Amino acid sequence: MKWTVEFYSIKIENEIIKWPKHLQAKFLKIVELIEIVGPCDIGMPHIKSLKQGLFEIRAKSDEGIGRAMFCVQSGRLIIILSSFIKKTQKTPDSEIEIARKRMKEVKNYE
Repeated sequence: MKWTVEFYSIKIENEIIKWPKHLQAKFLKIVELIEIVGPCDIGMPHIKSLKQGLFEIRAKSDEGIGRAMFCVQSGRLIIILSSFIKKTQKTPDSEIEIARKRMKEVKNYE
């Protein structure tokens, strides 16, 4: 059974569309893989658990490093909650908090 990937908002989708083309291509390749096999069968270096149901897609190219945080909903649905281009070694806590807040919102809606 196939997985479905959706965006929390059009704003997040547009942010990823603005990523450099090779970085965006890496991201889309990982998303395609998620749709085929699911996030649990991929793992590092492409998918990392941030604990408590939050995960990140880790895309990397010569153009930079992109991250997109997501959660898994029932029915094999993945919701991309946030995205950004990394500028520091560590993922900013503010980005993780935004994703956790949105995850709580979509889980409550479920």
